[in-house]
Amino acid sequence: MQYVKIKDAIVEQIESGMLSPRQKLPAERKLAESFDTTRVTLREALSLLEAEGRIYREDRRGWFISPEPLRYDPTQTLNFTNMAIAQNRQPRTDLLSAKGILTTKQAAQLLELQAFSDIYRVDRVRYLEERPVVFVTNFIRPEKFAGLLDLDLAGASLTDIYREKYGVVYAKVKYRVTTTSLLGDVAQALRATSGTPAMMVERINYNQHGELIDCDIEYWRHDAISIESIAQLER
Repeated sequence: MQYVKIKDAIVEQIESGMLSPRQKLPAERKLAESFDTTRVTLREALSLLEAEGRIYREDRRGWFISPEPLRYDPTQTLNFTNMAIAQNRQPRTDLLSAKGILTTKQAAQLLELQAFSDIYRVDRVRYLEERPVVFVTNFIRPEKFAGLLDLDLAGASLTDIYREKYGVVYAKVKYRVTTTSLLGDVAQALRATSGTPAMMVERINYNQHGELIDCDIEYWRHDAISIESIAQLER
């Protein structure tokens, strides 16, 4: 099958170093001409490469070579910035909004709240080397964090704010990882085309007293994350 041969040829160029991380691929028309194929066949090859996490697409900008994914352990409390720096990456976080709302159905289920309960919602986009890679929504039980929305949420991680301002630390995390697609505002924030494959990490967090305090839902560009964890097995 020709599209498989095209895919393998591009993989070989990536692995040999001929194509560098974050390098932009030629336009689809030029790529099709260079492989003497149709754009339909070329797009099949590109779709395979995207599914394997070898390349990613930015809306209206084209295709790029994926850098190494961030190694991510959802069971750890290390915040995004410190996790990225520890792996010699360049992180940045942009705060999109922070407000009090009436709980959504999803948030009520995750936080074990009644309908129409008051909660805080914080939306952020996180970057690696100036590329947006994850859209994060935090739903927070406000009774544990009075005045949270008056603090500088753009300049610090919630993990640090919880610890330094409220004496609260994460002690237990329940998480779920699933595949999904980027849609609507989330896709736009990550500069992705609608329907781009993604990894969703859902975390429910408990404090040192065993109390459920917040949850976060993370929509990752699937090529930008590698889920890794170490389990200590009992004998």
